[in-house]
Amino acid sequence: MSTKSVHYLRPVALRLPPGILETPSYQRRHTLPASEFRCLTQEDASSVFEIEREAFISVSGMCPLHLDEIRNFLTLCPELSLGWFQEGRLVAFIIGSLWDEERLTQESLTLHRPGGHMAHLHVLAVHRTFRQQGRGSSLLWRYLYHLGGQPAVHRAVLMCEDALVPFYERFGFHRVGPSSVTVGPLAFTELQCSLRGHASMSRNSC
Repeated sequence: MSTKSVHYLRPVALRLPPGILETPSYQRRHTLPASEFRCLTQEDASSVFEIEREAFISVSGMCPLHLDEIRNFLTLCPELSLGWFQEGRLVAFIIGSLWDEERLTQESLTLHRPGGHMAHLHVLAVHRTFRQQGRGSSLLWRYLYHLGGQPAVHRAVLMCEDALVPFYERFGFHRVGPSSVTVGPLAFTELQCSLRGHASMSRNSC
C-alpha cells in the first residue's frame, strides 16, 4: 500500500452530548488504565488471598501463604511483589521476599531476610477467569525484569512440584535438586535463576 494513501487521525477527547450525565461505570472505564503492572500494597492483600485460595485449595488443599503472611510480606518487602491489574481489578500476582542462604529451608516460607541476595518467589497465581491465556508467563517475565533492576538481587529461587518444572525452565530457571522443604504430603524441586541476563532488560514495574 502506498504511504501516500494513509491518513492519520489526530486523537480527539470524546464528550457526551450536553445534558447527559456520565454514569459511574462510564467514568470508571475512562479513568482506570486498561492494563497496569505495579507492586502490591496492603490494600491488595484480600484480593491476593482470594485468588490464591481459589487457585491452590482446589489442587493441593492448602495455600502457600496465609492472609497474615501476605500482609507481612507486603509490609516488609512490597518491592518484591508484582500485580497485574485490568481496569483496577487484580487478575494475577507474584509475591516474593529476600533469602540469604544457598538453599531454601522451612524458615524461608515465612521469613524476609533484608540482607539476602536471592528473591524467593513464594507464589504466582492467576484469577480463574484469566487462566490459559498466557498471563502467568507474561507476569513472570515482567517480574524477572523488575528484579533485574534491583542491584541487591542476584538470583531468583523457587520450589515447585515436578509437573511445573518445565514451565519455569522456559524462563531460565534450572534445577538445583530436591527441596528440603515439605508442606503436608507435598514434595518439591528447587529451582534457581540468575538475574544477570535480565538486568539490562529491566523495566520499572512499580
